Amino acid sequence: MDNICAIATPTGGAIGIIRISGPDAITITSKIFKPTGKTSLEERASNTITFGTIVEISTQEIVDEVLVSLFRAPHSYTGENSTEISCHGSEYILNRVMQMLVQQGCRIARPGEYTERAFLNGKMDLSQAEAVADLIASTTEANHHIAMQQMRGGFSQELRQLRDQLLHITSLLELELDFSDHEELEFASRKELLQLAQKIHTHISSLCQSFRLGNALKRGVPIAIVGETNAGKSTLLNALVGEERALVSNIHGTTRDTIEEAVNVGGTLVRFIDTAGIRDTNDQVERMGIDRTYAKIDEADVVLWLIDLTDYKNQYTTLSHTLLPAVQGKQLTILLNKQDLVDAKALSQAEAYIKEQMEISNQPFTLLTLCAQHHDGLKDLQALLAATLTQLKQLQSNATGTIVSNLRHYEALSAALTSIDRVIEGMHQGLSGDFISQDLRECIYHLSDIAGEVTTDEVLGNIFKHFCIGK
Repeated sequence: MDNICAIATPTGGAIGIIRISGPDAITITSKIFKPTGKTSLEERASNTITFGTIVEISTQEIVDEVLVSLFRAPHSYTGENSTEISCHGSEYILNRVMQMLVQQGCRIARPGEYTERAFLNGKMDLSQAEAVADLIASTTEANHHIAMQQMRGGFSQELRQLRDQLLHITSLLELELDFSDHEELEFASRKELLQLAQKIHTHISSLCQSFRLGNALKRGVPIAIVGETNAGKSTLLNALVGEERALVSNIHGTTRDTIEEAVNVGGTLVRFIDTAGIRDTNDQVERMGIDRTYAKIDEADVVLWLIDLTDYKNQYTTLSHTLLPAVQGKQLTILLNKQDLVDAKALSQAEAYIKEQMEISNQPFTLLTLCAQHHDGLKDLQALLAATLTQLKQLQSNATGTIVSNLRHYEALSAALTSIDRVIEGMHQGLSGDFISQDLRECIYHLSDIAGEVTTDEVLGNIFKHFCIGK
């Protein structure tokens, strides 16, 4: 296998790291590295760090003082002999060292090639390798938690247990086929096999259902801000993201399309979606924007319904008959905005009215008052959203706590679910063991595909090309 090298850190920092991996990685590094002391790099123990200098072979010019970390196969990230040169972060120094390594027999690594080698050398399975990229890309506590749990093998262990159970069923059924001339022989109770298949179905189904949450946590949990024109939606969006992201105007219908902005709320990435104000209009473009508003409501997990306190009865009456059916099953918060324009008595009357009407509708909701323009009540809203997001994660994550966030994994799990459905249906219909065994094998295949046990070079290439160089 080739010896590869790559800069593993962004340029411009105080320290730069160059990674070398391959059968001759230690020998190649030792050709340009002179350690302090008499012991050469090749003679030093694994998992040690050595101080010395990088020296140009032809001129004996000292390029930099560095630290070299040494890892011998198989006890390295890639499972191969590996070194890491920690030098000063100068772009000139890093490129100069890279040129020297290439001259000694290395080639520049492809994106993700170190992790690909780790997978090919059995240091991790494919789902763990994909989690490495997710971990690097994580920007919130929630994304980091999902990636770390998967990288440490939690998801892999779960899949392994499912495959073992499926293999147990298959082996019993196929054992019966070996004795097909003795029809009275039954190595496994069909009732027990059906119960086990139904249990596996429930588990896989739970993993599939967690993808909605996992995908939302990765891309940002969608939170739609809705209401009539000039209720203060764009002002609220600007307040939540901390910048003038949306155009604010007293003219009705200013927002004609959706505006999205991602923000970290309590360790979870959310996408606030400012939507077009809902009202009757003959303007075709504004009408299209309103249609998109309802599409975003359907996409959202959380809906913030903004109501202008100076016109709360009319705004509630106008929108409730279309908006409340659209938010069924979603986390709904009604925000009474522009509290600075009403007195305490009017505010109390508005709150009482909304609570009374919502009680009639039998729709779960939370009620808050605020002034988006002056940021009054904004901290209460942010605290509520953080609590709501925590509740969503608890409700939507499956019983084991594993959250699927990778589309490839979801598609494989969906295919496995279809296969186990056929197994259960076949058992109900009394099909022979060879037909049931075939569907079990298909289910095992799709679960194995997630871990990379049956994958192709094309799939591997598509996965690792999205990694950063040096990882």
